[in-house]
Amino acid sequence: MRVSRDPATRRRRRALGAAALGAAVAGAVLGAGGGHERRPARTAAPPVRAAVAAADRLTALQRAGQLVVLRFRGTTAPAYVLRALRERRAAGVILFADNIASPPQLRALTTRLRRAGRGRVLITADQEGGAVQRIPWAAPSVGQPGLPTPAAAGAEAARAGRDLRAAGINVTFAPVADVAAGPVVRSRAFPGGEDGVSALVAASVRGYRGTGVAPTAKHFPGLGAASANTDFRVATARPQLAPFRAAIAAGVPLVMASHALYPQLDARRIASQSPAILTDLLRRRLGFRGVVVTDSLEAKAVVRRWPTPVAAVRSVAAGADLALTTGRGSYLPVLRALLRASRRSAAFRARVRESAARVLTLQERLRAR
Repeated sequence: MRVSRDPATRRRRRALGAAALGAAVAGAVLGAGGGHERRPARTAAPPVRAAVAAADRLTALQRAGQLVVLRFRGTTAPAYVLRALRERRAAGVILFADNIASPPQLRALTTRLRRAGRGRVLITADQEGGAVQRIPWAAPSVGQPGLPTPAAAGAEAARAGRDLRAAGINVTFAPVADVAAGPVVRSRAFPGGEDGVSALVAASVRGYRGTGVAPTAKHFPGLGAASANTDFRVATARPQLAPFRAAIAAGVPLVMASHALYPQLDARRIASQSPAILTDLLRRRLGFRGVVVTDSLEAKAVVRRWPTPVAAVRSVAAGADLALTTGRGSYLPVLRALLRASRRSAAFRARVRESAARVLTLQERLRAR
């Protein structure tokens, strides 16, 4: 891309780009959803131009950094985490129970993280309710199996959004959009069959509107019929698409890709590394235009086959936008692997640019809340 050398022209372009980005963000992300890969998959609906222009203003390292969510230990943020956020070498963080001690401590932690990233930081947590509840004093206090009606699901999501925002969390990896056709997610999923779960998922997504917290539909394309929990072993599953269609129609801003193998859709690659699933199905057929985040890249279904940095590159090549790292020492190797791959391959570099633009759009939308 040719860049003007005239300072006044550059200033005008930056101003126009910022205005367009603000307008596009309001609808594009939180509005209605619209083997080794040599050639990374391209999406059917690329990000808006203003978001791509914002990504182009970053360095190659910063663009790669917008594709990584990192994990740290303890109730205070280490210096390297604050530096990574300050220098825009990470999109955000995921918090677990060991990061959370009390409401004042958590608020102080999230405030420091947000300030380090100048507001452009995704502060995420698994807050499903019931068995998976990282912030014990925040809603949802009721697990999804105990929410049998759309009214209950929506009300609990609204409470969760308010509580999480007050704690400084702006992305929740919930709701679970899987249909419990087996034991793997039965204790975490909404009750009922595909139609009932679809209505509950849509109500939950809508419940987060206006709270400043972005929900995530997981685990695409459905983990409810999985042969095993992918956190602990390799698993196969059959797709359950109706709840994800409902989530997209309700405007869900993030979708989490599962690590199971879906032979009906792709006989060789797990969902989080499959262009057929992430690009052809999720983007083109279902029309999802938001951010695709992987499930934890330290899951056994992943690390028993590939090192985490290799898995991250494969996922981004397939169409994922965010690589979720949850293990000690994973962040830098993943960041470096993404940077190396983008330097070696123009096609992969284009994928990084697309994903960085989507993540920047989400960050800006949440920053404005």
